[in-house]
Amino acid sequence: MFNLTKRRAIIVYYNGRRVLRSLHHYGQLRYASKHFHYAILYVNQDRYDEIKERVQHLRAVKRVINSARPDLDPTLTDLEQTGLYKQHDEDD
Repeated sequence: MFNLTKRRAIIVYYNGRRVLRSLHHYGQLRYASKHFHYAILYVNQDRYDEIKERVQHLRAVKRVINSARPDLDPTLTDLEQTGLYKQHDEDD
């Protein structure tokens, strides 16, 4: 039986590209920007806090940010209720 493991993204800002080698040990490195010096690392949800703390203490890491994607509402109903997003009719 196939079980999905819950994963979460960590956005890592770094000084040098050599730190990308060590990020492979902590999770799955999905993207690394050469120009903007950041990487997106996917880790298991159950070890998220532990890995985030370890990555923050690496030598060339400037800062680590949580991904906001799991906290967002995919249906966008909250935006409609708050008035930030309004549906427009063709008549308006």
